[in-house]
Amino acid sequence: MMRKVKYFLVYLLPVTVYFAFHGEGLMSFLPVLVFFVLVPLLELMLKADHSNFDQETALLEKNSRVYDWILYLAVPVQIGMLIYFLNIISNTPADSLEFYGRIFAMGLMCGVMGINIGHELGHRPERLNQFLGEVLLLTSLNTHFLPYHNEGHHREVATPNDPATAGRNQWLFHFWIDSHFGSYAKAWKIEAKRMKKREKPVISLKNRMIVYSVANVLLLGGIYYFYGIKVLLAFILAAIVGILLLETVNYIEHYGLLRRKNQNGRYERVRHSHSWNSDHQIGRLMLFNLSRHSDHHYRASKKYQVLESLENSPQMPTGYPGMMVLALMQPFWFRLMNKRLDDLMND
Repeated sequence: MMRKVKYFLVYLLPVTVYFAFHGEGLMSFLPVLVFFVLVPLLELMLKADHSNFDQETALLEKNSRVYDWILYLAVPVQIGMLIYFLNIISNTPADSLEFYGRIFAMGLMCGVMGINIGHELGHRPERLNQFLGEVLLLTSLNTHFLPYHNEGHHREVATPNDPATAGRNQWLFHFWIDSHFGSYAKAWKIEAKRMKKREKPVISLKNRMIVYSVANVLLLGGIYYFYGIKVLLAFILAAIVGILLLETVNYIEHYGLLRRKNQNGRYERVRHSHSWNSDHQIGRLMLFNLSRHSDHHYRASKKYQVLESLENSPQMPTGYPGMMVLALMQPFWFRLMNKRLDDLMND
């Protein structure tokens, strides 16, 4: 049971966000301090866990519904916290420190509960799971993520064609723009191609990007109608924080890794060496094993609880939360990660 219960650690996030919504001064930044200061410090002290399930245990864990319900719980929690945020922020002075602390707190909810869990559910083959993933992504204004991620990123990863793969020496702030808007444009192209293949008009409600656009407009319009412009702008800022968290994770996941072309000019198949990984325990639990990223790209539909640590996958020196902080300190990032890239090429 402990194998399952430990994933409830992610629900420490809404607890800290609740305190941020009611805290004053620096207390309103509590989630940021916990997850980007305390967690990275703890991961430096805790030993990484490279262990995997044996075949029989992996089958049992794969079929356990408890892991699914841990994800499903995120939907009412995220929606509830978003509504709570809208009400709290409407009564928070826009010129106060608390106003921005609470926006950052909700931004963490958007990035972790909205986008990360939306990503996990969006990979499931069942339409209901995908719909729940879309709902979570809508709360972060990032619904275009699923068409491009599933049909684009997983095909083009570790190539110059993938806007969500960071090139060597690419600045993070430049990558944020390239990845977000490049993925958005490609999501439209993917849906247009899908419509033409099905002999359907591109401008129709069968096109997911059309539906997503309408849903985004309705959400933003509803917030403006019921809460006004200040709350609308606060929500947009929180969603931007969540999106930047996603793009920073994208940045560290494949930084500088490229697939080779064969004699026919085609890229080699995606290998375990094309994703950066981390087995540091807290970051793994908080992000539902996202940091075992090579195995995720090897089989995208594989459930988070049975993703494996692979010996030949490139490893990061600490967990994803700590690496996200390091990515913001670009000179240190380039010094550390370029050396690791060179070491990989010399192996």
